Order: sequence, then C-alpha cells, then structure tokens
Amino acid sequence: MIIVATMMVTLVLAYWGTELMFLGIFAVLVGLTGLLILMRELRLGYFILLFGGMFVPFSGPGGFNASILTVILICALWLADMFIVKREFNFISSRAIRPVIYLMAVSIVAFGLGQVAWFAFGQQAPFDAQLGGFAIYFFSLATMIMTANLIKDIKWLKYIVWTFIGLGAVYVLGNAVNLDLVDAIYQEGIYANSMFWMWMVAITLGQVLFNDELSWRNRILLFIIFVFTFFVAFVQQNDWKSGWVPAAVAAMVLVALRYPKLILLGIPLALIYGGIVAQELISTDQYSWDTRIDAWLVVLDISRTSPLFGLGFANYYWYASLFNLRGYYLQFNSHSQYVDIIAQTGIAGLLSFLWILFEIGLLAWFLKDKLKDGFSRAYIYCMIGGLAGVVVAAFLVDWVLPFAYNIGLEGFRASILPWIFFGGLVSIQQIYLKEKTS
Repeated sequence: MIIVATMMVTLVLAYWGTELMFLGIFAVLVGLTGLLILMRELRLGYFILLFGGMFVPFSGPGGFNASILTVILICALWLADMFIVKREFNFISSRAIRPVIYLMAVSIVAFGLGQVAWFAFGQQAPFDAQLGGFAIYFFSLATMIMTANLIKDIKWLKYIVWTFIGLGAVYVLGNAVNLDLVDAIYQEGIYANSMFWMWMVAITLGQVLFNDELSWRNRILLFIIFVFTFFVAFVQQNDWKSGWVPAAVAAMVLVALRYPKLILLGIPLALIYGGIVAQELISTDQYSWDTRIDAWLVVLDISRTSPLFGLGFANYYWYASLFNLRGYYLQFNSHSQYVDIIAQTGIAGLLSFLWILFEIGLLAWFLKDKLKDGFSRAYIYCMIGGLAGVVVAAFLVDWVLPFAYNIGLEGFRASILPWIFFGGLVSIQQIYLKEKTS
C-alpha cells in the first residue's frame, strides 16, 4: 500500500503538482510520522517541540506554527491516553499546579467575555486573533501541567535540558562568529525572544555552579556556552535590552546563591551599579520608556470597563484607538506582560499569574538543599535564577505569554520554554516525594 500510495502521489505531482501541493503532501507525511512516534512514546514530543520550534518554518494563519501544533497534539494524545486507553485519570497533586488551573479557568471565562462588545463605538478583535491569544495562554499552562505529569524519570528531564542546550549552543556559537547560515536555519521566533537567551544563561551557569557531578570537561564546555551566550546577548545585541537584562538578572541571582557570603559585600555594589545601569538604560531610550508608561495608563484605563476578568483576548488593542495617547488615537499594545494580563484576563488573571510565580519560587526554595542528584539539585537553582529572569522579562515585554498583536504565536516557539521547565520542577518534586516515601 505504501508503494501504491507513493506511485499515485508521484503521478499527481507530475501532472498537476505545484510547489504548494508538494509542501502540503510533505507536511502531511511528516505529521503522520510524528503522530506515530508520539503514539509509541509521548515524551518524545518534547524533542519534536524543540526541533520544530527552532527549525520548522511552517507558519499558518495568524502565525500558527509547528510549536503550537505540537503542544496541542501532545495534550490531545495525553488526554486520550488517560480517558480512552487507560481509562483512569491520574493527576499529580502539587500546590504549584493549583494556580495554573485557576488561570486556565480564568482564561476560559475571559475568552467568553471577549465576545461581548464592551464599547459601543469600538471594534472587537477578530475571532481568530482572540482564539490565538486564548490558545497561547491555555496551552502554555497546559504544557506545565502535562510536563509535571509525563516526566516521571529524571533521565527524560536531562534529555530535554541537554537537547535544548545543544541546539541553542549551535545558534549562539554560529552567531558569535557572524555565521549568517544560523539565522537562515533557525526560526526568528526562537532567537528573537528573551526567553531563549535567559534560559540558555540560567541553565548553563546553574549547572556549572551547582552540579557537583559534572566532569571538568563538561563543566568547561557549559561555561564556554554560557560565556558566548552572554557575549552575543550583551555585546553584539546590546541595544536589545530584553535580550540581556533578564539573562543578567538570572546570572546575578545564581552567583549570589552559590557564594552567599559575598552577598553582604555585593548588595551595596549591586544596588549602586544596578541604579547606574537602570538610569543609563532609561536615559538612552527615554522617549520609549515615557510612551510605555503612558500606554500602560491608557490600557489600565480601558481595563476598568471589566476589571475582574478583563476584556478578553486581543480586544484592548482595538479599543485603544478610542482613547487619547499623547494626542493620537491609534491601535497599540502595552509592551508589558503584567498590563496585558490585566487587560485580557483582569485582576483575577494577574493574581493567578503572580500566584504561579510565587509557588514556583517557593517550591524551588524548598527543594534546593534536599536533592542528592547533581543534575536535579542544579536544576532547582536554575529555576530560581530563571524565575527571577522571567519576572524581569515580563516587565519589559510580553515574552512569557505573548500578546496576539505583538510577540504573537510566532513567539510561542520560545515562550513555551519556561512552562516546560516549570513543569519539570514539579516533576522533580514528585520524584523526590516518591523516593522519600519508598
């Protein structure tokens, strides 16, 4: 049947084939292959997710891409495996998961409220934009829950982390020597997102500082990757603040955790230097900061119409043209994750999001000195540094839960990283509790 199907496809392409038809058939074949792989081992989906996000150029309507498609597919197969194949619902219990479920519920309510015309003279966002914004929130959160449930062996988490570092290192080293080929191969949605650079720094430096089981060769190799990553982000891309500021914060937190005796000496210097750097960053881009603050105030003013659950996904972008921003009436986005969350999912959404960050930090702090495995212990510290970077990155732009009309679905390629790694933290908690009781 494979031979017959191949002959038929070849004949069709020979007579009526176009490049688009060929790409479509190729995509179907690749998709079926991926589906068969996932049905045999669902955890392999994380590697498909990383490779697809970094290399597959497919981009459909609204930026729909391989990353979001893979996440949806993994989630669907995971649920089907529980309800149809095994016919039992096994769901881990963790405090860190509870606010994730709450934010998912809030997102569903906000999506429903997004269909309401909040302003008589304002235009709502198109349904596909609202659906895309909702998908970013819902499936990012679902990825964290799914990862926590699927990763039950630390070796799988190691495979995911080292695959990410390996693929990321190729891009970083190629970029460091100005190799244009890497920009052509890697997708912009991955390297143009703050999360890629921040997690590359946090994980490599964290493993170097806290993984006592690393051989000296691997430690040197990871340190070289860390240095080159920070060199590219800080030196070559210095004007792009989101590229290096969150990464620098993550690195400083990790160093402070590794050398706590230096904290008392370092705090005054860090405050002075941080103040100087912050003032310099603002002064070099004063107009941008001023307009951002004005935009935040306008968006928050719009959000008063539905303060509890927000205006729905992507709607405030269209309502913004009804409000005065420095004498102009135009569409704009807030360029802040926190303001975006308020506008789209209301105060309930913001509190749930902050609750997630708090629980992740609390869990990491609880586990940091309780694990014997070198990788696991270092991973916990990576999460503490990475969490600090996430908090800062979310302040700068909507890097963590991309806004439909700014970072968008294309940014999902990299914004999914913190949710995978946070899920991995919960997974380590479950492994630790299981070992403790056995």
